[in-house]
Amino acid sequence: MTGPNRTAWATIPTDEEHYRPLYARLLGLRFVNPGGVLCFLFFEGTIALAVLLALAELVTWWAVLVLPAVVAAMVKLNDMVAAVVVRSAALVPEQERDRFRRQMEPVVGRARVEWVTQSVTGAVITVEPVPPANHVDR
Repeated sequence: MTGPNRTAWATIPTDEEHYRPLYARLLGLRFVNPGGVLCFLFFEGTIALAVLLALAELVTWWAVLVLPAVVAAMVKLNDMVAAVVVRSAALVPEQERDRFRRQMEPVVGRARVEWVTQSVTGAVITVEPVPPANHVDR
């Protein structure tokens, strides 16, 4: 293997790997970090849903085996997509990141607004634009 080892991009430290839910460890998730409740819903929840669908005779009993496997495949696919996104974001040069940060910073400043002196609330006095006054900025 010529690239970095598998744990180089991992977001979970190896000493905390033991405390992750079994579902996440069995799928080998590196970037998606589902908690215990979400892992319960992914596995036992899909089994319960498949059993209910099979009891209602909406699907065959094969769905009890297939549905959790399909959900696990989608979770693993989501983890692989997250890995590609993180790796491609790491390849963006620092110059581009700085340019992006500058573009995203809010700009705070002052704008001079010329008020019409004969303004009446809710009435249009003129449709002509007001010419800018020659004021000296202090």
